Amino acid sequence: MKMTINYKADIPRKMVSLFSGIGGFELAFQRVGISTTLMCEIDPIAQQILKSNLPNIELTNDICDLERLPEGTDILCAGFPCQDLSSIGVKKGLDGTRSSLVREVFRLLRQDKVEWVIFENVPYMLHLKKGETIRTIVETLEELGYSWAYRTIDSMAFVPQHRCRVFIVASLHNNPKDVLLSGNSLKKQGMITTETFSEPCGFYWTEGKYALGLYQNGIPTLKVGSSIGIASPPAIAFPYGMVASPDIRDAERFQGFPVDWTKPAEDIAKPSARWKLVGNAVTVDTVAWIASKIVHAEQYNPAKDKKLKDKDKWPKAAWGNNGTRYSASVSEYPVERDEILLLDFLKYPCKPLSPKAAKGFEHRLSMGKVRCPQFFRDAIHEYVEGKDEENG
Repeated sequence: MKMTINYKADIPRKMVSLFSGIGGFELAFQRVGISTTLMCEIDPIAQQILKSNLPNIELTNDICDLERLPEGTDILCAGFPCQDLSSIGVKKGLDGTRSSLVREVFRLLRQDKVEWVIFENVPYMLHLKKGETIRTIVETLEELGYSWAYRTIDSMAFVPQHRCRVFIVASLHNNPKDVLLSGNSLKKQGMITTETFSEPCGFYWTEGKYALGLYQNGIPTLKVGSSIGIASPPAIAFPYGMVASPDIRDAERFQGFPVDWTKPAEDIAKPSARWKLVGNAVTVDTVAWIASKIVHAEQYNPAKDKKLKDKDKWPKAAWGNNGTRYSASVSEYPVERDEILLLDFLKYPCKPLSPKAAKGFEHRLSMGKVRCPQFFRDAIHEYVEGKDEENG
């Protein structure tokens, strides 16, 4: 039986969002009655979306120019830039020009401490430079008097998109474990469970030789796209023979946003820019779960947790305070739910994969050593042959 935890402080009412993107944190906290008083976002296209959809919230441009947090702030959210922390790229960690901006968050907290702090970033931050990034963050939080917990959460727990992100929750007077670590499911979502092609499967059509990202009744992580603004949506292979990419409106829904939330971007940029914005965003449903637990926390049982030693690798979930740290025995799925069927989820027509794209993917798949079911290889081959017949 779950036990609801009472707060040691008043229920939070006001949130500030740094590195706001297109407003995922803001929408999530709205669901539990917590309002945003200030957003900070430097990208002009993302700003256009925030101004259009959240016009009554103050919007500032550069975190480096922000001197103080608004008075009465209860929660500070920061999905700080991941470019220097990703498994792809230069991997500079917190020495990089983008990801180092998290230090600006701590500058603000040193001046104005708030009860709750929430960070979000990519899982590779736990491994890059032997965990330097997560170590720096939790050590700084402890220095400021915070207890903390972090957890890798797969968006597939809430929507049919495989998207693992690390969420760090810290508090001055409350117990972050009871927010982030209580709630656990051992039922993995999106795994291939059939030997025949009976359910849609999402995959990366731009890859295939070394990676595939194949999921049943789900899509792989929505990506930012290329550095020159070319959209890179995933593809879905359907049992009835179609191989196609989802519509941008369904991509928004995969991230928990209302349909056409990113439409205002087209006022100042190419339509393809919407894919980058969606790919950069936080999944609203995941944050909404965290927000609901801040309002109604549930007691976490740490009986199976183990104390971390200095040389231990950082696990997928952990908690600590005052220099003492423990690995948490929880999965990436904080809620139990029935699998969402892609055929039921999708609302808009998908765009068929071009013959060139399909042939390229099939070739990479045949050249590489990626493991996947034979029915998937057969489906791709039949689609390519069908397109060849259509073109004479």
